[in-house]
Amino acid sequence: MSIVRSGEIKALTGLRIVAAVWVVLFHFRPMLGDASPEFRDALAPVLNCGAQGVDLFFILSGFVLTWNYLERMGRTWSARATAHFLWLRLARVWPIYLVTLHLAALWVIFTLHVGHVPSPDAGQLTATSYVRQILLVQLWFQPFFDGSSWDGPAWSISAEWLAYLLFGGLVLAIFRMKHATRARSLIWLAIAASLPPVVLLLASGQFYTPWSWLPRIVTQFTAGALACAAVRRLRLTDRARRAAGYLSVLLIVALVGILYLLDAHPITGVQDSGGVVDVLFVPLVITLAIGVGSLPRLLSTRLMVYGGQISFCLYMVHELVHTAWGWAAEQFELPLQSFPWKWNVVGLLVIAVGVAIMLYHVVEEPARQWMRRMVDVRDTSPKPQIDRLWDPVSTELEPIDEVLAAQKAAVSARAV
Repeated sequence: MSIVRSGEIKALTGLRIVAAVWVVLFHFRPMLGDASPEFRDALAPVLNCGAQGVDLFFILSGFVLTWNYLERMGRTWSARATAHFLWLRLARVWPIYLVTLHLAALWVIFTLHVGHVPSPDAGQLTATSYVRQILLVQLWFQPFFDGSSWDGPAWSISAEWLAYLLFGGLVLAIFRMKHATRARSLIWLAIAASLPPVVLLLASGQFYTPWSWLPRIVTQFTAGALACAAVRRLRLTDRARRAAGYLSVLLIVALVGILYLLDAHPITGVQDSGGVVDVLFVPLVITLAIGVGSLPRLLSTRLMVYGGQISFCLYMVHELVHTAWGWAAEQFELPLQSFPWKWNVVGLLVIAVGVAIMLYHVVEEPARQWMRRMVDVRDTSPKPQIDRLWDPVSTELEPIDEVLAAQKAAVSARAV
């Protein structure tokens, strides 16, 4: 029997590209229909629910951040550690976010001066909106996320930023729950935390309602954090890990099967019936985090892990590619059902992936490392021993006698 290891969980990194591609194909459905209506219709139950990939992202975000910061930030509140965390999150998302934001603005300006199809989003380019976009708060003032961001998918980054700001308090609660609660109970709590969006769906009949983005990010992010706490508590045998790997496969099969079943027999009075599959995301993330076998191994391959690394760039850039193609098709009156234009989806996917790879290597990684270096500067001047003992980011525990002695020495030194 062993505890769950630390370090990167490669299967979850690989899962990120699956979620990203799900969202991309959701937006590319019209182009898939141009290429092959039969193929699109055959996959329609899965493609039509591609927006649920965002919910999977929210859960993964809560899980991975808790995985990395639970011990460092959960023991006690520290303004310094929280500020450090928030800066590192900005280092992760801000560079690509800012690049795609300004590309979206430049595209709108381009359409105003070239051709005869001006962008309908020109009215959004205001000073107030720009400041909100830069500060990642544009979604906070709107009940619906459509039209909130200059680059469409960026609404979820604004929602994530809210979760990051709440994380400093959330991780304190999760840390204490982890030490006071059994793993099985934490799993059930994680599943329960993911339910409010589904409950609201069943109550209203639609997944997309005023302010529905708020419970989606808060509850799904919290569910991911609780799921991580549960995984940290687990003591697993090799047999249990294999069973978890098998269960992850069954969950994928169940997810796809439920989508097809609900497409054929939707829930009465519910327009977005497929949204109920959100309840399977927490068990899926947990089983992939702890499991071994075919599916965890597939998601942990070098190709899938690399896909997970570029997934954020792909997510942020794909709608810009989609928008540019839609403008070109209207501007030049392209016959989209005729060869070769009917196969535009292939070219658009290649372009989106190619641009994502370029942005990852040219912008995201260099900028992230540059921003990290701003807070990773080491002061080489001598410091009192008390600074090390009370380092808010350190996970090492010091004997209380040493701490008290250091405090006494530090006070004496200041008094002199």
